[in-house]
Amino acid sequence: MKSGCVSRELKTPISRKSGIFKSSPLQKTGIRKSKTGRWRAAALIVLNLFMIAHIIQWRIMGKTVSPIEPSETMHTLQKGFVNAGFIFFTLAILATLIFGRYVCGWGCHILALQDFCGWLLKKVGLHPKPFRSRLLVYVPLIGALYMFVWPTAVRLFSDPQHEPLIPKFTNHLVTTNFWQTFPSVAVAIPFLFVCGFMTVYFLGQKGFCTYACPYGGFFGLADKLSPGKIRVTPACNQCGHCTATCTSNVLVHAEVKQYGMVVDPGCMKCMDCVSVCPNDALYFGFGKPSILVPKSDAIKRNYSLTWPEEIVGALVFLGSFLAVRGVYALVPFLMALGCATVTTFLTLKMWRLFRAKELSFYRFNLKSGGKIRKAGWAFATFACVWIGLNTQSGWVRYHEVLGSRAFKKVQLPDELALAQVNPARWLSPTDRQNILAGKEHLQAASKMGLFVNSEALPKLAWFEYLLGDAEQSVQLLDRSAAYQKGEGKALSLYYRGAILNRLGRYDQAQVSLDQALTERDNLILARQEKGESLWQLGRRDEAISVWIDAVQRNPRLALVNNELAGAKQSLGKVEEANNHERQADQFTPNDPLFHWMIGRRLQDLGMTELAEKHFQRATQLDPGNSLPGEH
Repeated sequence: MKSGCVSRELKTPISRKSGIFKSSPLQKTGIRKSKTGRWRAAALIVLNLFMIAHIIQWRIMGKTVSPIEPSETMHTLQKGFVNAGFIFFTLAILATLIFGRYVCGWGCHILALQDFCGWLLKKVGLHPKPFRSRLLVYVPLIGALYMFVWPTAVRLFSDPQHEPLIPKFTNHLVTTNFWQTFPSVAVAIPFLFVCGFMTVYFLGQKGFCTYACPYGGFFGLADKLSPGKIRVTPACNQCGHCTATCTSNVLVHAEVKQYGMVVDPGCMKCMDCVSVCPNDALYFGFGKPSILVPKSDAIKRNYSLTWPEEIVGALVFLGSFLAVRGVYALVPFLMALGCATVTTFLTLKMWRLFRAKELSFYRFNLKSGGKIRKAGWAFATFACVWIGLNTQSGWVRYHEVLGSRAFKKVQLPDELALAQVNPARWLSPTDRQNILAGKEHLQAASKMGLFVNSEALPKLAWFEYLLGDAEQSVQLLDRSAAYQKGEGKALSLYYRGAILNRLGRYDQAQVSLDQALTERDNLILARQEKGESLWQLGRRDEAISVWIDAVQRNPRLALVNNELAGAKQSLGKVEEANNHERQADQFTPNDPLFHWMIGRRLQDLGMTELAEKHFQRATQLDPGNSLPGEH
């Protein structure tokens, strides 16, 4: 909404200064205070208290209902995990199909944050001004399709035989790892600051909802089909109080005049417009959905951008989103959307700052008479820093992506690489090229980065190991584990322990593997490696116990069954050894490299008789004699 677009249509004048509401309360403009605002604030406060209670209950009891977040629906669609988030999102969409976007206005914690930030700004005399864009308004819907539809489409067209379109549904309504899908507190705080304060300050009180929230993309579609709308009686005299009060950027007075109801899907049914109407002419009621109402050109919308600026803004948004999304393995999807909206606004405002003769922002005079004022230079400084950080993040992200792509292209199996301490002999020319390129990219990202990428460090460590520098690999894996949690930390500690075993540092390997199992108890490969550490340390009974535990969890482990067969043979338990050997043979792939790998691992454990069996089998299966000449 451009400056003055409401005041030109209002019969009750609204005092403005530079297109922004003055700091005086709305009552001084003749608009009465909304009574429903207090009820909605109370509902949102209760919502946040319930969220806090949910977290406290999980911390105390160790188990609770899975997160009631729409984002959890992705796990249902992709993996079949039926969780509380999926049920909530489904019920919310169904409710929106009937009543409109009440859930957004009365039951969203992000909207509560935006309202709180807007309230704080008004307390210091700054009334958030709505930013209107023709193109960016489609971002929420595109984001929703990317989150919830795109993964299903990929499964459908990429591998329809192995990835069913409809996954097998399983019950995940209760969880012990409540925070698993949420960012850390160090990320959550800037996330709330960007998606709350910054989007409100620059884009208006519902800035994040309008230009970033992917859930709102689906709610907006459902609202068009909903019969529940803000409607009008003949008592309306077009005073415009409703539009002046609306924080969802809706031209309420114009829409009810033209259509007899509010058709804008951005309406979140806050009910403030109904409450402030001096003639009580507005009400919530049921009737024809807005999708069935022919659109009219009678309502002239004022946009904040020209069409060339819209196109530039869309390109800036896309570039900023790609630059920050996932950078350092820290920035989540929603935060990247929020950052991109702010970057777009600042870039376009900076463009106008150097081209326009007059420019203001809130009550601040940025430029007048063709001269940039102090406030303008302060704004330009902040914008340059923000845009510079985006650019730097984009450069880092570029190298992270290329490094990860090179990592995925390496074909050498982990089992073969870990068969001996120097796997360089197994590298094909293509693998070596990918490893060198990936290492270069990840090192560049690390040097340029402001933070540590906990997901890139293990990849860099693996590159170092494949190139023959096992010591450097161990150090990098130790460093990456310090920055990780959960499964990522467990895997880093497992690989560290496995490499330490190959180096003959069995005490350190056992410690690392124990730490990995503490993070993830069902990491069976860590149990297999731990058994090797204990065996080499002479603690053979403990090693056998660990291996037995591993095969009880997964009887198909060929290497572990072979190790148990060799262990039982050394103890003279021939029958048990034969049972494990038969089970191992049943699940051993008929592949020469796999047999060679098993033989090498058994040889290192001193199980030479069983090792020779696999070496011979590998030779029989390898007509090209591509195996090492020495064991």
